Amino acid sequence: MQRVLDILIDNGVIDQSKLDLFIKKYGEERVNIENLIKVKIINIAQMEEALIKELRLHTIEMDDLEPIHGIDTTRILKRIASNLDIKYIEINDIDIDYKLVERLPLKQLLRYNALPLYVQDSVVTVAFANPSDFEAKGAIERFFRGKIMEIAIAKEKMIQKELLKLKTNEEVGEFSEDIKHDLTEGASETADDSKESPAVLKLIETILKTAIDGKASDIHIEATEHNCIVRYRVDGMLQEYFKLEKIIFGPLASRTKLLSNLDIAEKRKPQDGRFTQIVDGNVYDFRVSTLPTLFGESIVMRILDKSKALVKLEDAGMNSIAYKKFTKGIKSPYGIMLVTGPTGSGKTTTLYGALNAIIDVKDKIITVEDPVEYQMSGIQQVQVSANTGLTFAAALRSILRQDPDKIMIGEIRDQETLRIAIEAALTGHLVLSTLHTNDAISAINRMQDMGIEDYLLAGAVIGIQGQRLVRKICEVCKEEEKDVNPDNLKEIAHYLPKNPKFYKGKGCAVCNNSGYIGREMISEVLLISEELSTMIANGASKEKMREQAYKEGFITMLQDGVNKALQGKTSLEEVLRVAR
Repeated sequence: MQRVLDILIDNGVIDQSKLDLFIKKYGEERVNIENLIKVKIINIAQMEEALIKELRLHTIEMDDLEPIHGIDTTRILKRIASNLDIKYIEINDIDIDYKLVERLPLKQLLRYNALPLYVQDSVVTVAFANPSDFEAKGAIERFFRGKIMEIAIAKEKMIQKELLKLKTNEEVGEFSEDIKHDLTEGASETADDSKESPAVLKLIETILKTAIDGKASDIHIEATEHNCIVRYRVDGMLQEYFKLEKIIFGPLASRTKLLSNLDIAEKRKPQDGRFTQIVDGNVYDFRVSTLPTLFGESIVMRILDKSKALVKLEDAGMNSIAYKKFTKGIKSPYGIMLVTGPTGSGKTTTLYGALNAIIDVKDKIITVEDPVEYQMSGIQQVQVSANTGLTFAAALRSILRQDPDKIMIGEIRDQETLRIAIEAALTGHLVLSTLHTNDAISAINRMQDMGIEDYLLAGAVIGIQGQRLVRKICEVCKEEEKDVNPDNLKEIAHYLPKNPKFYKGKGCAVCNNSGYIGREMISEVLLISEELSTMIANGASKEKMREQAYKEGFITMLQDGVNKALQGKTSLEEVLRVAR
């Protein structure tokens, strides 16, 4: 952003003396385009003219402007289009004629950042990222002899996204044909499965890369009656990406098993394994599970990005009140701090964030996990193994003889593990763990149901966080939601201000027409005060404890979600889907 500010000063858009006064009044950290527009130091029209001039000179690129709040790149492109007397086209809103695109070599289109869109009355409309590139226009026009080429401008990211999608589909098609050719020429599916064609490796690499580029958390490779389907779980929802011929499934499954050190001949029993792969220069772990089904096997790969272990708690998406409470809990010298929620609600990521926040060379930190999802330096990590009898409980007993200060238990699944964890918390250790419950207060009842005495819980538990993940609205296609369901509004009326505004994503190429990109946490944190501790020891009901929590300023997960929907981070529909 500093580079853009310097350009605006050089072009006389920003008056240096006015900028100095702003810094004196508000401080240097408040200097950004958005704030300078608000105080009228920057005139939007003058700024856009200056940026268009610099874009033409290539001193800046559109990618430099995209992330800066206050700069509307769509409006800049519309002004460029108006100056050149051509159309600006929003690719998300266009029904692209893919048969037209397929007539041109993909290499040429990628080289020139050009995308043919449609034909109307012998006029072919082609979107260019740079409509002033005469070489590009000439090269593409040669493919449309006898037709008039109408030039349009579109966002480079959108053009590239469409072209890369086509490139991936083309590659997958080529690899599938090669695999089929090798199967029919040489080894059949029933022969030695370990002798696959090199195309299988390339196909797996493409599947892994596409999943990571699409920010997927899981890859599902499934055999159906007639096909082999590849689906990705993105932001908690499954999306179909590739549909291959059934014959491809055998070599694909065998290669995946070989990578994961599984038995390729065993197709009647479930198997679990893992492998590590470098994709685009980053190291990823893939946890693999196979399950026999009616038409073959179902293979699921969980993508474990090692960099995600380094998520800072302040970046996890907690509201400021929840963050302060949770940080206070994990900085206690002893006691048990729990993170609760259903499978896939980000509990493990929160625990790793907590470990990052409290890691200290003076402390011995040991974790017990099944499996160890992310490797962290400075802590000892133990992997549970049913084959060797190393259960959570057995590992915990051994850990307590290792003189630890802080312990992280991946998941409390049974009474024995919970009892040892509580004993550890009562004998001066800080214990972090997860539990499957619907909300924070329910965790107390859950532990009582598991047979733990009230007085032990009252003395050991210091805090409980309940959490869910909600999908974030795509910023590219975000719009105000005009027709909110009245029943939904009635349900959350006591959380709403006057004339509340909610938002939604209408769906575009960037978010794969889902209206959402990425996820964020909504949470509630219950710190156990002296009053709550006494109530737990006396066996108070869940309703009484909830009343006391509200008196102490407890904010529910639903309320946190509604606040985030009002801020435009997520939609009301999404909040009610996960936190109702």
